[in-house]
Amino acid sequence: MGESAQRVQVRLDEPPRVVNSGASVHGTAALRERFLLPDLWQLHLYGYEAELTVDGVAHALRPGCVSLIPPGAKVQYVYRGPSEHLYAHLRLGGRGPARSVPVVQDAGADTPVLSGLMLQAIAAAPHTPARSSAEVWAVLWRVAQLAERVAAGQRQNAVATAIAYIESHLASALTVPEVARAAGVSHNHLTRLFRAETGGTVVAHIRRRRMERARHLLRESTMSIPAVAASVGIGDLQAFNKTCRRELGASPRAVRTANR
Repeated sequence: MGESAQRVQVRLDEPPRVVNSGASVHGTAALRERFLLPDLWQLHLYGYEAELTVDGVAHALRPGCVSLIPPGAKVQYVYRGPSEHLYAHLRLGGRGPARSVPVVQDAGADTPVLSGLMLQAIAAAPHTPARSSAEVWAVLWRVAQLAERVAAGQRQNAVATAIAYIESHLASALTVPEVARAAGVSHNHLTRLFRAETGGTVVAHIRRRRMERARHLLRESTMSIPAVAASVGIGDLQAFNKTCRRELGASPRAVRTANR
């Protein structure tokens, strides 16, 4: 199962207020439950198989599914036996752009991270409710971004993987074929995907990110100019000077002294 067609609109530019959270076991006294929370959102991470119906729309649950159910929605669970999930009941603010999130989706590889954050939120709730809200806020952002990644599909995943690889290897002599291998696609395919996703080339992105890091080091540190050049993967000072003038509009020394 991927994501569901049923979606909700959420705004995440301010932290939620977590009213209650915990690990809950259902399906012991009865295999069917119906209820609603009139004023609270429901965030659940499931460790079992069951059927969930939200306002008449059915969803098949399995371990690793996450649901985000809006206030006032009529909910029915049909369990297959004792069923444990992690949950948070919360209020969401109304600031920021609205994001469309599936009511139910498979967290996939993100499941361990979401589970860890939820457990930390539950543990923090009795003594440090602000931290509990912060952990749940992180879960909500990850759930929203999970939906965005699924919607964008493989193209965005390959580009995102390439960008992450570039960020962690800026001090190396990066090549496009090397980045493409890390992203799991061919050189030419990555070039096409990168341009479609970002409007630029892989080489231009590497050069820009190197110079952004170099500008930071020139302005905020006392590292020598050769050391700065080496730290952004450009061992030749003449090449570094030329790239710095082209990308930052001034020589490395001028960039440094301008900040003084």
